[in-house]
Amino acid sequence: MSLTYTAGSLVAARGREWVVLPESAPDMLVLRPLGGSEDDIAAVFPAFEDVRPAEFAAPSPADLGDQRAAGLLRTALRIGFRSGAGPFRSLASIAVEPRAYQLVPLLMALRQRTVRLLISDDVGIGKTVEAGLIAKELLAQGEARRLAVLCSPALAEQWQGELREKFGIDAELVLASTVSRLERGLELGQSLFDKHPFTIISTDFIKSTRHREDFVRHCPDLVIVDEAHSCVAADDPAQGAASSATNQLRYELLRRISADADRHLLLLTATPHSGKESAFRNLLGLVRPELATLDLETPAGRARLAEHFVARKRADVRDYLTKEDGLADDSLAERTAFPSDRWTKDEPYKLTPAYRALLDDAIAYAADRVEAAGEQGKREARIAWWSVIALLRSMVSSPAAAAQTLKTRSESATARTAHEADVLGAPVAADSADNDRLEGMDVAPGAAESEDAGARLLELAQRAAQLVGPAEDAKLKALTRHLKNLIAEGYHPIVFCRYIPTAEYLAEQLDGKLGRKTKIAAVTGTLSPQQRLERIEQLATEAAEDGDPAVRRVLIATDCLSEGVNLQHHFDAVVHYDLAWNPTRHDQREGRVDRYGQKRDQVRVITMFGDDNGIDGKVLEVLFKKHRQIKKDLGISVSVPDETASGVTDAVVEWLLLHGRQGSQESLFEMDTHQESFDRIEREWNSAAEREKTSRSKYAQRAIHPEEVAREVTAVRAALGGADEVHGFALEALRDLEALVRTATPSGRNGSGDFTAQVGGTPAGLRDALAATLGNRLVEEDREIPFRTTPAIGRGEAALVRTDPAIGAIASYVLDSALDVNAVGPRPARRCGVVTTDAVATRTTLLLVRYRFHLTLPSRTGERQVVAEDARLLAYEGMPSRARWLDDEAAAALLAARASANTHEQTARNAISRTLDGLPELAGHLTEYGTGLAAELDASHRRVRKANEEIVRGLKVVPQEPADVLGVYVYLPPAAPASTVSGAEA
Repeated sequence: MSLTYTAGSLVAARGREWVVLPESAPDMLVLRPLGGSEDDIAAVFPAFEDVRPAEFAAPSPADLGDQRAAGLLRTALRIGFRSGAGPFRSLASIAVEPRAYQLVPLLMALRQRTVRLLISDDVGIGKTVEAGLIAKELLAQGEARRLAVLCSPALAEQWQGELREKFGIDAELVLASTVSRLERGLELGQSLFDKHPFTIISTDFIKSTRHREDFVRHCPDLVIVDEAHSCVAADDPAQGAASSATNQLRYELLRRISADADRHLLLLTATPHSGKESAFRNLLGLVRPELATLDLETPAGRARLAEHFVARKRADVRDYLTKEDGLADDSLAERTAFPSDRWTKDEPYKLTPAYRALLDDAIAYAADRVEAAGEQGKREARIAWWSVIALLRSMVSSPAAAAQTLKTRSESATARTAHEADVLGAPVAADSADNDRLEGMDVAPGAAESEDAGARLLELAQRAAQLVGPAEDAKLKALTRHLKNLIAEGYHPIVFCRYIPTAEYLAEQLDGKLGRKTKIAAVTGTLSPQQRLERIEQLATEAAEDGDPAVRRVLIATDCLSEGVNLQHHFDAVVHYDLAWNPTRHDQREGRVDRYGQKRDQVRVITMFGDDNGIDGKVLEVLFKKHRQIKKDLGISVSVPDETASGVTDAVVEWLLLHGRQGSQESLFEMDTHQESFDRIEREWNSAAEREKTSRSKYAQRAIHPEEVAREVTAVRAALGGADEVHGFALEALRDLEALVRTATPSGRNGSGDFTAQVGGTPAGLRDALAATLGNRLVEEDREIPFRTTPAIGRGEAALVRTDPAIGAIASYVLDSALDVNAVGPRPARRCGVVTTDAVATRTTLLLVRYRFHLTLPSRTGERQVVAEDARLLAYEGMPSRARWLDDEAAAALLAARASANTHEQTARNAISRTLDGLPELAGHLTEYGTGLAAELDASHRRVRKANEEIVRGLKVVPQEPADVLGVYVYLPPAAPASTVSGAEA
C-alpha cells in the first residue's frame, strides 16, 4: 500500500531527496530536487519505484567546520534557490541579475490585470532585459502561457539567444527562411503558433496575407514588439510611399492584435515619437485606445499615461536609489557602469593629386548631367539627381565603391515618374534616421542611367580602380594610422562604412597591416543576419582561443550592424570611415558599443572626413556640429529630422555642382540663395530639440517611486543575497577548493574586486561543472578565469552575481560537499561549527534554517499551487531550554565574527552535542518564526499587486512543517587561560 504525500513534504527517491509538488496524484508524484529548479522536475510512480518519506538529518557533531562555515553554507544554499517564495517568482531562476531600475517596468506590469506597456528607455539601458523579466514573470505566474516576439529579421537570432540564455525561454524562430520547415512538421489544420508556444517572428513575415491571418487567429496571450516605432506611421507620412506602406501594414496587424483586451502587449522603442506627434499618438493607441486622445498637458492626463509608459535616459538611472531619489540614505545606491562619456575626434584627410583629379572630373560630369537632364523633363531631372548623389557618395567612400557605382545602373533609372524616381533613389542614396529597414541599403548604388554605362563613366571607373591601396588612397592610409593607434592603446575598434565594396576593400587592404596579433573580419549585407552574428562570434572566439591578452579584434562593418545588434562585449571603439548624411546614423552606430555592458569607462569615436572633397566638410559643419551642440545643451541626443538632413545635403550637392570642389570652401551660411532654406532648417531642428526637452519632464517616470523599488530590492536581497555576499563567497570557496586565486584588478576595468582563478588543482567534480559553463579548453589548459564584479562579461569570464552559471557551479559543489560527510577532497562549508570569539559576551548559537512554503497564487487564468523555499538565520543566547532570541540583524552579524582564540576539540564536541540534543526544544520558536515569515511574504505579494484586487483575492502563504535545520554554529566567549589548539580550531 503506497503512502499519500502532501505538497511540500520531503521524499527520498532515486538516491536523492525531493520536494513533492502540488501537481502530484496518489499514483504519480511530481517532484523537484531539494533546492533544485523547475527544469529538474521529474515524475515518479510509487508503484514501480522506491519512494519513502524523508526527514532532513540533523548535523553530525563529528563534522565541525571553521568560523566561515556558516556563511559559506548559507550563501551556497541561497545561490542554489530557483523557486523563491517572494512576489517575483522568476528572479531566482533567471541567469541575469537585473539592475534595480530594470525592476520598474516589472512593478508597473504586476499592477495591471492585462499588461500594456510602452517601454521607451534610452538606447543601451536594457529594454530587452526589462521585457524578458516581465515575460518570464507572467509565464512563471501562469498569467501568460504563450509568447511571441515581433522584431526585424536582423535581430531575431539575438532575441532568441537573450531569451534562452538569460531567461530560460526556448523560442522558435519564425522567419521567411524557416517557415517552410516549421510548417512541414504541423498536423492537419494545426497552426505553427499553437504547436510552438514561444516564437520570435520576423516583421517581414507578416507581409504574407496567409501568415498574417494565421498569426492573428492564433496569436499568443503575450506579445512583445521590438522597435515598435517602425510599426506605426504618422498621419502625414513624409518617408516615402514604400516605407509608409510597410509601416501601415505592421500598424494594421498590431491594431488587430491589441484589440483583444485580455492580451498582454509590450511595445519597445528608444524613439517613441521622433518629432512626429501623430505617430506617437498612434503608438499610444495600441497600448490603450483611450491613451491616443489623452490631454497630456494636464496632470491627470500625464498620470494616466504614466501607468503604461516608461521613458528614461542614462542620466536618470546611472546613480539610482540614492538620497537624491528621496531615500533616507545611500545604503541601497546602485551605480550602473555605463561608459561615462564618448571620447570623440574629427580626423581630416586630404586627397592625393590623382584622386583629386578623378573627383574633379566626376563633379564636372555630374554638373553636365544634371544640367542636361533638367532640360529633358522632371522625371529625367530626378533620375539624374539621384544618380549624381550616388556617384559622389561612392566616390568619396573608396575607389572600390566608386568603380562599382560607375559601372552599375542607377536604381532610379527604371522610374516612370519623378515621384517614383524619388521613392527608388532616396533610400539607397540617403541616410534616413527613421528607416528601420537597413537590409539592402549597403549595396553600392548605380550612377549609370542605362544598361550600358557611357564611355565617360567607364573611363572614370577604370581610373578609380587604379587608385586602390595606400599609395593613392589617402583615406585608407589615414585609417591604418588611426587603427594602429587604437590597437596600441588596447582598443578593439569597429570601422563603419556606407557600402559593401568599401568594407570588403578595407578588409582586404588591412589584412596583415595591423600586426600579427590583430584579427580582422568584415560583416556586410551579403551575409544573412544569422551569418553576421556567427562571424562576430567567430572573430571573438579566435581572439580568445589564442589566450594572449595582446590579441586585438577589428571589425569592418556596414550599417547592417548599426541598429539593434549588441556589440559592447567585444568592441570598445568606433571609427566612422564614411561620414553619414544624418548624425542620427552615427548615434546608432556608436550605440552598438556605448551601452550597458561595455567594460570601458570611455568609448573612443573617430570621425573621418575629407578636408578637400567638397562634401564632408560641409556636412560636418552644418549637421554634425549642430547635433553635438544640442546634445551638449540638453545632455541627450535629439534625432535629426530626415527633412532637415536632406535639405542640408541637397544644398551641399547643388553648391558643389555649381561651384566645383574649390568653390565649396566658402561657408554654406554665406550662400544667399540657400539662406532662407537654412533658416527654416535651423528653426525645425531647434523646435525638435525643444519638444524633446519638454517631453523629458512631461513624461518622466512617476508611476513607481524609488522608495517602492528600494523596498522590493531589500526583500529580494534578503532572500537571495547581494553582490558583496556572492563576491566573498566565490573568493573564499575557490581558495578553500585549492584554486590558484589572484586578486590584482586588471587595469582599464570598471569597479574593484575583480580576481582571477586557475582551477586545475580543484576537485574533478568542480572542474567538470566549470568546463560546462566556461569552456573545456579554458579549464583543461588551466588558464586564468576572470571573475568580474560587473555583470558585463566576455567569453570565458564569470560575473560575480548569483545567477552566473559558474557561480552556480561553485555553490552547488560547496553545498553538496557540505551535506555529504563522506565527500572526498576539500569541503569549504560544514553543517556544524564552534568558534571562540570576543564578538559575543555569552554563549550564542546561530541556526541556518530552510523553510518551505505552500503558496496559493490566484491569477486571471485560475489558481496555481506552488512550493517555494527560503533560508534564514536565527540566533539565540544561552541554552536551548532557556533561549533568548536575537533579532535578524544581530543573527546576520554573527557571520562576521572571527575567532579570537582556539577551541579545545573536546570542548567543541561537548558544546555542539548539547546544542544538537536541545534542537527539539526550539521547534516551537522555529514554527512561530515560519508563520511570521509567511505573513511577511503574504504582505509582500499583496503590496506588489496592490492595484490589482482581483489577483490579490485568494492569495495564501502557508509554511510547511517542520523546517529544516541545515546548520548549527556555537559561538563561545573567550575563557582564561586560552585553550590548546585542536582540529576544530577557528
